[in-house]
Amino acid sequence: MTVTYQIHLPELHAAQQQIVDNASRYNVVNCGRRFGKNVLGEDRLIETAIFGKPAGWFSPTYKMLAESWRSVRDTVRPITTRANASEHRIELMTGGTVEMWSLDNPDAARGRKYARIVIDEAAMVPDLMAAWNAVLSPTLMDLHGDAWFASTPRGRNGFWQMWQWGQDAQRPEWMSWRFPTSANPFIAAGEIEVQRRERPERIFAQEIMAEFLDDAGGVFRRVREAATAETRDSGSPSEQYVIGVDWAKYQDFTVFVVGELRHKQIVHVDRFNQIDYRVQRQRLMALAERFRPTVILAESNSIGEPNIEDLQAARLPVRGFTTTNETKAQVIEDLTPAFESGSVRIPNDETLIGELQAYEMERLPSGRIRYNAPAGMHDDTVIATALCWHAMTRLSQRIRVYDY
Repeated sequence: MTVTYQIHLPELHAAQQQIVDNASRYNVVNCGRRFGKNVLGEDRLIETAIFGKPAGWFSPTYKMLAESWRSVRDTVRPITTRANASEHRIELMTGGTVEMWSLDNPDAARGRKYARIVIDEAAMVPDLMAAWNAVLSPTLMDLHGDAWFASTPRGRNGFWQMWQWGQDAQRPEWMSWRFPTSANPFIAAGEIEVQRRERPERIFAQEIMAEFLDDAGGVFRRVREAATAETRDSGSPSEQYVIGVDWAKYQDFTVFVVGELRHKQIVHVDRFNQIDYRVQRQRLMALAERFRPTVILAESNSIGEPNIEDLQAARLPVRGFTTTNETKAQVIEDLTPAFESGSVRIPNDETLIGELQAYEMERLPSGRIRYNAPAGMHDDTVIATALCWHAMTRLSQRIRVYDY
């Protein structure tokens, strides 16, 4: 005799279903309050366990864990063989398991293996990146599991960094989305308007619109407001262009940034890695053929010098820029007021915007200033953009139009 058990999962609304349909291995869902992230996370967790696999749920605190524990426990009750409330562990008839943890102590989950993990309110997890690298990511290795990070934003922290990874085409295993509260069709539009009227603008932007707010301590301000430039794949004969170049090969990224002089705007960003230097030079030559820049300002440190020599031999208008703490500070401090005053425009490129927003300043014991990306992030697009801006504002007027 066959016995049928029914599990009633809430039907996903259109935005939730869109996320599921386009998921990758590591998925970052940045959403406004009451979007339905818990429903989405529980759906992903329960699906894994129903199909006989181990799944793990992680919340910032035990208090935040309690509601999700009750919801998951009640949903799978018809097929549960054992549920231990003190251990927050559920065993199902299918052989699947659900374990739920607090990230008050991430090390408690060491040694576990999961086919899927869900990190709830990820933006509230203290030192999320450390927990991910040291504990959470290794739990997925045995079963080639996937991960879901869901949260309302809390500034530019580890959750924001992961969201940036999901916007980066160079990280195909990561995917990210941003949905405001209004994407939930069960929230009345009038309720959103009440929140808009009664909350401070910044709080509404973060909590309801799911916007990552600029950190007041960041080097570059008003970055998002500057993201109005249209990208181009080739230059216009009536305009003049320059290119900033930051070289790399394996760990970091090579970036070519094209700037158009008359309107002081960035019109093209080419970012890549894992490519031989010979191919990189060919790629830059092809870019120069399309835009015909008056000057290409390229970092000359390390491998930059032989690259520059080869490009100059090919008659490209390349100039070297030796990067030191002092010269880096000069080009960064030239670019900073351009964003403050609205003098520069950039494309709506999430990698470029993210690196600019994250860029940090550190005062050394000597009193000097050092500029760098936060640990675990890149600044290649920042440096290439700063070199491009330097070429536009400091060099272009002294360089003759190059005869290609």
